[in-house]
Amino acid sequence: MSTYQSHLTVLEHSASSYPDAPVFRVPQSDSSTVQVHDWSSISYCQFKDDVEFTARYWRQVLKSDGVPECSVVGLWVPGMTYRDVLNIYGLSRAGYVPQLFSIRLPNPEVVLELLTKADAKALIYDSQFQSMTSSFPLPAHLAIEKGDMTSFTYDLPPIRSTSNPDKLVFIFHTSGSTSGSPKLVPCNSRWLDAMVAKANVISTPHDPRRQDVSVWLGSMCHIGQTFMFLGALQHGSCTIQPTKIAFSSEELIDMIHRCQLNRLNQFPTFLSVHLRNARQNPKLLGYLQRLDEIFFSGLPLPQEEEDWAYKNGLNMKNTFGSTECGAMLHAIGGKGRDALLLRPIPGTSYAFVPIDADTQSESGHNTSARMLELVILSSSGDCPHTSLRGNDGHFHTGDLFQEVMPGSYAFRGRNDDWIKSENSLRCDTKAIEDNVRATCGDLIEECIVVGTGRPSPALFVEPAPGVDHEKLKRDIIRKTRQFHVRRYLHEQITNPNLVIIVPSKSLPRTATKGNVRRKAVEDAYQAELDRIYASLR
Repeated sequence: MSTYQSHLTVLEHSASSYPDAPVFRVPQSDSSTVQVHDWSSISYCQFKDDVEFTARYWRQVLKSDGVPECSVVGLWVPGMTYRDVLNIYGLSRAGYVPQLFSIRLPNPEVVLELLTKADAKALIYDSQFQSMTSSFPLPAHLAIEKGDMTSFTYDLPPIRSTSNPDKLVFIFHTSGSTSGSPKLVPCNSRWLDAMVAKANVISTPHDPRRQDVSVWLGSMCHIGQTFMFLGALQHGSCTIQPTKIAFSSEELIDMIHRCQLNRLNQFPTFLSVHLRNARQNPKLLGYLQRLDEIFFSGLPLPQEEEDWAYKNGLNMKNTFGSTECGAMLHAIGGKGRDALLLRPIPGTSYAFVPIDADTQSESGHNTSARMLELVILSSSGDCPHTSLRGNDGHFHTGDLFQEVMPGSYAFRGRNDDWIKSENSLRCDTKAIEDNVRATCGDLIEECIVVGTGRPSPALFVEPAPGVDHEKLKRDIIRKTRQFHVRRYLHEQITNPNLVIIVPSKSLPRTATKGNVRRKAVEDAYQAELDRIYASLR
């Protein structure tokens, strides 16, 4: 009978194998300045002890609330600090199932709906949500620092690998909203075991003789950093907590210099800042050239930046993934022109299924090359929960690829209306457009939402005849407010500057059905969009 690895079994093994090695480097700075004066180390052994201390605390608190073991407990926290990792891992170690909420979902009504759908029995929240959760009809507790927790000395049950593939271990949420709310992404033991195996491959050190040091990719309440941390743990690597996800090039140099960072993990929007700075800063370029790996995921890099990176000898590595499946495809790597082509991670079971010509044309993919949709087969350990699969039992990602070389693929967008924001979180553009048409149909002729790689979406509008443009912007924001208030921050359009009025029939359209082409709009108005988003920073 198979047994399944988990984040807890990995931690147990690594704390035994690398007890004194640093698992985290955490910034220390004066309250009066953001300048980091030191990066303190937390060892594997200390981390394990701190997780168990936190577990004993939450086990006692939740037991006092009458919350049964194995219950779902919500965690609504930033996911960016050591405290957050302790609360997530500690809650698991205490015998509960963490339901992880992004702080980018700020609506308490939606959070409560999702807690109810998951049959959660309690909630642990960040201090910024204290007033919002005071009326919740379930036990709700402030996420506190370990130093503020009461100490309990009883023994926790031993960590054991489970043989039950369907045992629930986590609940994540889709990073975009469907029908006004994210969907639950229940994660079982079989799925988590597959994540452990894939993360082991992705995070294999380039030089086994020294410790790898990487940096936080994103929130631990999202799958990206959860996955990367699983890989780092298995190899005894160290993860640096930056002062913020969009850290400066100066902070990057400091992390390389003082923490020996050798693998840079970033979403392309933030990585691009360092690449652009390196063009004018030979010292920064030198540091980037000496990194073992520059890892990016979630979005493609702009072609010009990708070409510049290879020309200058940077060790780029791309990975393609999703909330539902974690990392799925990994780049070939190296410095050849095929370096960024993607291949399935070993041990997975995927299919690349041709889409029909009409779908390809209307999706805006005007190419003679055959488009293939990535499908995660039910036999693959990382195939997500049955509630997320298609009628055929498989998970259809909606992500499109071309097979550039046998078994090697290039990402070519999606076969639906979803886009990804700057931090790789998803947004359903069609839902926004449909709401605008439903609430403002008498004021507009046509509209389209864009915003790939941006902090939030923007709306292009062809107005109805005789409508005052500035008033139209304000009317759209007012009439759609109730729709947007339920959505993630990265899905919201709440600023009139992000409503762009253009002349009637001026937006680029497809030749056959006359649908507005999203990518073509994005390309045609790139300079104006750059200016608008820069003014909102």
